Amino acid sequence: MDRLDAGALRCPQPLLELKLWLKSAGARQRLWLRLTDTGSRRDIPAYLVRTGQGVEVVTDCPEQLVLIVTKHS
Repeated sequence: MDRLDAGALRCPQPLLELKLWLKSAGARQRLWLRLTDTGSRRDIPAYLVRTGQGVEVVTDCPEQLVLIVTKHS
């Protein structure tokens, strides 16, 4: 599983990093993704659902959001 700790990044950088990963990842490849930026915490899960990617919430607390992203096709 790949890891992307985007805790130090501010919107839109986490989304750009995620898009780069999705472009290079193979089908069913997984990514551990940590977000702290408020905008990214709202926008990235919505983007993943809208684009048909798998998303599982591991941690959702005021300090951070941790997701497992599974690339679909």
